[in-house]
Amino acid sequence: MEEVVEKLRKAKNVVVLSGAGISKASGIPTFRGKDGLWKNYDATQLATFSAFKRDPKLVWQWYNWRRSIIIKAQPNPAHIACVELEKMYKGGFSLITQNVDGLHRLAGNHSIYELHGNIWQTMCLSCGKIEEERVVYREEELPPHCKSCGGVLRPRVVWFGEMLPQDILQEALSASRSSDVFLSIGTSGVVQPAASMPIIAKENGAYVVEFNVERTPNSSFMDKVIIDDVARSLPKLMERLKKI
Repeated sequence: MEEVVEKLRKAKNVVVLSGAGISKASGIPTFRGKDGLWKNYDATQLATFSAFKRDPKLVWQWYNWRRSIIIKAQPNPAHIACVELEKMYKGGFSLITQNVDGLHRLAGNHSIYELHGNIWQTMCLSCGKIEEERVVYREEELPPHCKSCGGVLRPRVVWFGEMLPQDILQEALSASRSSDVFLSIGTSGVVQPAASMPIIAKENGAYVVEFNVERTPNSSFMDKVIIDDVARSLPKLMERLKKI
């Protein structure tokens, strides 16, 4: 950890990439595999545009169930550590997240690139209007409709088979290239293009660190790997960093 602290002390630009592992300590399941099963469906069956087109109410029932879990969650110490990092590196900090739960924003981060969207945002399929509201819909409201034109709303998240928002992706890649220190926190290292961002950072001279509960496919090229609960290791890092 001391080497990581020393690299951060000298850094001008710091980038954090976060995955599902950072929200696990807040009680949010991954919603993939056995954690994501709902009425015998899994994410790959429901998180597609074809599934939504076929049965929008069913898909919204699933997202509403997810919302009912996420709305009870609060940012944990790892989220707070990310907020402290942003305050420490004013103008030189970016947070790239694969999570759609909005907990980084709730914690107080501002410089955020949400690669996969935000579960609290909706987009009208008729007029394209985007809105954000932290609510769990009543059953009779599903699927929800646009207040402006009456069109059907979809969750503003990236579904399987869809492209990531290109403006956000390009900005995230640019931040990765210009980073001095790149922290990969609680991410599996298998979902592209996020999984390649620590590699891109390292190829451009960054010191790359992985914080996770277990090793990942990216661990072998990391400069440092910290195996621990991220809600414990990140606050420890910030405690040492603030001392200097």
